[in-house]
Amino acid sequence: MLSSEYQQTLREQTINEDGPGSVLRDFGTLLDFVGKREIKVSGVHQLLPMSALAELNARLSRPLRIFLSRPQQKSYPHINGLYLLLRASGLSLIEFAGKQPLLTLDAEALASWRGLNPTERYFTLLEAWLLRGEGEIIGDDRDPLGPLYKCSTFMESLPAAGLKIAGDRQAEQITIPYHVGTYNLALLELFGCVSVEEGQPEVGKGWAVTRVRRTLFGEALFKLLSQHRLATMRFELSKDELEEAATFGALQSLLQPFFPEWRRNLEIPQAALVNGLYVFKVSLSAKVWRRIAIPAALSLDDLSDAILRAYDFDDDHLYQFSYRDRFGKTVQVKHPYMEEPPSTDEVAIGELPLRPGASMEYLFDFGDEWRFDVKLERIDPAAGRIKKPKLLEEHGEAPPQYPNMEEDEEDW
Repeated sequence: MLSSEYQQTLREQTINEDGPGSVLRDFGTLLDFVGKREIKVSGVHQLLPMSALAELNARLSRPLRIFLSRPQQKSYPHINGLYLLLRASGLSLIEFAGKQPLLTLDAEALASWRGLNPTERYFTLLEAWLLRGEGEIIGDDRDPLGPLYKCSTFMESLPAAGLKIAGDRQAEQITIPYHVGTYNLALLELFGCVSVEEGQPEVGKGWAVTRVRRTLFGEALFKLLSQHRLATMRFELSKDELEEAATFGALQSLLQPFFPEWRRNLEIPQAALVNGLYVFKVSLSAKVWRRIAIPAALSLDDLSDAILRAYDFDDDHLYQFSYRDRFGKTVQVKHPYMEEPPSTDEVAIGELPLRPGASMEYLFDFGDEWRFDVKLERIDPAAGRIKKPKLLEEHGEAPPQYPNMEEDEEDW
């Protein structure tokens, strides 16, 4: 039961660009920064380029002072946290110009965002962070506990006088980087849930945090949020239940009694089947690859068969496809015989959230682990005469699926 003091704190809290934290102002800065330029992202997690970080940091409400020779995105925890919000909210997309991935804004989702009032925007971002903001989006380890549980636990553990960080080895090396994460701490500050005292930055080191204190608003908010099932029973939920619990508006029934201005939620365009002839370059190495065309209506199971035929492999093992969705999270679609949904015979090629230039991994045989890079090169107009997968081109000799064991022994 929420105390009367906490209830009053929540009801009296005004939400705008100036409070309870600077998250709305700084997220608006990030949207403006991305929308007015071509940003070439890089790496597996498609992070912001080093060349953009200092300028973006200087535009934030409280620019971070660090003295690092080659700072990366994670060196700026507030930027890292804001970028997590951008990807997890679905407001951004990754497009490709040739081989170069570019960070863009989704015009339809952005129009929905602009129709929200400040309270609705604040809680949209809160849900994007706590319910959808898996660390893997920004290259952090995948955490089965989830951000809501981690942050709720951290907030509850903070002493009334605050947590001293500087000089406390446990806090500096374990609590902040691992128990909560520096980007989560930055987001707690951006959302007005904690106040962070900073010390003098040292050469060669990052964010100099000396003490962390809860705000009364942060105490009240997380005391209420701790009632949500993702804060207490994440391990007991099925995959479908987890997805349902992470939809926009999932926290609305909990928070709307205190924030009646929260009426609408962000609407993300639903992916529709894109008809056409999908052309994939399926590679085992730079010199060994196959180009395969497959109609949009066929399934990933059909694509698996086509790859195995193109490489003259027997279809006698389990497999899975892995790709990153529009939010930057890994999606795995598995062999029909495996119990975990979705199954490859249920997912059509045209339903994949892939844009030309994007790749997915095809892992065949969990013992020998044949890993193929499956890159979508283009989507051609539908060709009525092509109703099955078609091998368009092949380069390099395919390796034997089962190398001659006697020859291997002679090599030893």
